[in-house]
Amino acid sequence: MNKIRPLVFWPSIILLIGAVVLNFVNFDAFTAVVTGANNWIIQNFGWLFSLTAVVTLGICVWICFSPFGNVRIGGHDAKPIMTTYEWFVIALCTTIAAGILFWAAAEPIYHITSPPASLGIEPNSPQAALFAMSTIYLHWTIVPYALYALPSLMFAFAFYNMRKPFSLSSMLYPLFGEKVLGKFGDVVDAICLYTLVAGMAASLGTGVMAMAGGLDYVFGLESNKFMWAVLIIATVVAFVISASTGVMKGIRFLSIINSRAYYVIILFVLVFGPTGYIFDLGTEALGDFLTHFFQRSLFTGAASGDQWSKWWTLFYWANWLAWAPITAMFLGRISYGRKIKEFILVNLFIPALFCGLWMTIFSGTSIYLQMNGFGLSEVLSQKGPEGIIYAIFSALPLSRLIIPFYLFIVFISYVTAADSNTTAIAAMSTTGISPENQEASILMKVLWEL
Repeated sequence: MNKIRPLVFWPSIILLIGAVVLNFVNFDAFTAVVTGANNWIIQNFGWLFSLTAVVTLGICVWICFSPFGNVRIGGHDAKPIMTTYEWFVIALCTTIAAGILFWAAAEPIYHITSPPASLGIEPNSPQAALFAMSTIYLHWTIVPYALYALPSLMFAFAFYNMRKPFSLSSMLYPLFGEKVLGKFGDVVDAICLYTLVAGMAASLGTGVMAMAGGLDYVFGLESNKFMWAVLIIATVVAFVISASTGVMKGIRFLSIINSRAYYVIILFVLVFGPTGYIFDLGTEALGDFLTHFFQRSLFTGAASGDQWSKWWTLFYWANWLAWAPITAMFLGRISYGRKIKEFILVNLFIPALFCGLWMTIFSGTSIYLQMNGFGLSEVLSQKGPEGIIYAIFSALPLSRLIIPFYLFIVFISYVTAADSNTTAIAAMSTTGISPENQEASILMKVLWEL
């Protein structure tokens, strides 16, 4: 207890307990407050999220090819703490990779059946299919990784090269100097900590839905509150085991397993899925994505009164920006000994390419089945987005074998993501964290996971 940062830890805990209590006492009021706050932010600051996304990507590209790219994180003599491959799979598996398991198959169906009204695209048309695939590239590849990479680099440089505290406010030190540290920094950390832990709960909920949908499909186990509770307990237990080994063992081990499982599932769909179609569509959609990148990245719908962007693109930009601080603390922490241009390559370009490949395969398969009468839109309306991927596997050979394997991937992915985020949150709540002593106590990690 004597190592807790009181101004960071206690306000966040109290607010979270209050939110949980309100959720149980008056769920409708809780939902109204959260939904209202989310809508107000996107309505008033959507333009800023769009500009930030594009500018951040431009800054990352500039840094990578500038003289600054040769600066080494930790100083000239700093040595990397892991192999490049281990570094890459950790960066991949602890960021948006967990999200692509859920949305790669489901999101395209939304865009095919309900494209933006202002674009004049007919639902379920070839134009809608092309729009859906190029939009997936926009939402899940280079932009979100840029929004993670830049603050991660800022934190790594401040923590290792400038020897500033393990605090979110340290990222602002180059701009504002000493005044961002101390009590002001505690307030910044406390506000971010509350929102990030709430975001982790939402992310875990998405993972639970995906796992419950698979159990329902394979074993006929109803996806209800009891099943969700069982899955949450299993995830927490797995996390505790991983967290007890430290970041260099647990997360690294899980990430390697996770990445290899990704390769297996990719190979399976390539062998048994509509391979020619998905790569043809992916190539065409890539051209559409590059052609309309700035237009769609900055699309707010204000001129036409179209709300689509607020439901999708602006929501995603806000979501990635909300996750960026805590992700930055973790990714920055494991980048010791690397040159900045290496950092941009491993944390931006290579993961974006991997996610682009994943989306091409799974989103492309989803689009192919929808456009050829398989009826994924009906699955979406009846089973929800968590049912789409299992409907896709049911259309392929060996579905009874591959679906349990996919459930394993989902489970490991969410444990890995929770482990990395909670490790950073626990360290942010603790005093005495330094480049030489980076681990918070196991009890602190377990507390935030619970």
